[in-house]
Amino acid sequence: MSSTRHVVQDENDPKLGHYSDPPLLVLSSLSSGPKHGHAMIEDIEQMCGTHLGPGTLYGAIARLEALGLIEPLPQEERRQPYRLTEQGVHVLRARLATLDRFVAAGMGRLEAL
Repeated sequence: MSSTRHVVQDENDPKLGHYSDPPLLVLSSLSSGPKHGHAMIEDIEQMCGTHLGPGTLYGAIARLEALGLIEPLPQEERRQPYRLTEQGVHVLRARLATLDRFVAAGMGRLEAL
């Protein structure tokens, strides 16, 4: 049986704060304006330290587009920019509100420790 005692080595390790919900990360990135894939990758990494690979990013983009939450804009040279739809803005607000409640509850529980 393997031990988990070495999993958490340094609470300042940025990997411990890694957050990975690719569709939510893409929606959040697009909330500041239209972007193409590479710009989203850079924005997401700057925003929260999470690096999405191209396969993960474009898989999330395809799902969000199929759901009508984002839409493509006219291509710029070889780059395909995307933007949030009205429904995408609504879904992003709702998901962030849920996360806000989750964070508040979690932080409250930690304070009780």
